[in-house]
Amino acid sequence: MRRLQSPSLPEAFRRVQIMPALTTFFDGGCPLCSREIAHYRKIDRAERIHWVDITQEPETLAAAGLDLPSAMRRLHVQEPDGRLLSGVEAFVAIWRRLPRWQLLARLVTRLRLTRALEWGYQRFAERRFRQRCAEGACPIE
Repeated sequence: MRRLQSPSLPEAFRRVQIMPALTTFFDGGCPLCSREIAHYRKIDRAERIHWVDITQEPETLAAAGLDLPSAMRRLHVQEPDGRLLSGVEAFVAIWRRLPRWQLLARLVTRLRLTRALEWGYQRFAERRFRQRCAEGACPIE
């Protein structure tokens, strides 16, 4: 009996790369942040991202070389090689690992939009941080 061979997969399917896990540090006490992270978590079915709520796991920050005030000010991620990224670079790292968001990561990178988006993110993040401080969640004296 002759055995049938299945046709070979297209090159694109053979070159699929699975990115290692990324650790994301987020402020779970922030309603906007929590909603956004909840959305990303639903999409992250392959569990390529380890999600750390800094309000629940502040001790995890020290191991990553972060302090709570810095982590409260901006979104941070830690790459598998230990590098820390924050702000728009952190979002791009998350988007690269999420289905349907990878295109946005490529667009932001290829169109060199990171600097302009970072300018806006800095202003938003500072306003959000001041609001959290006004709510009494600020970890600084």
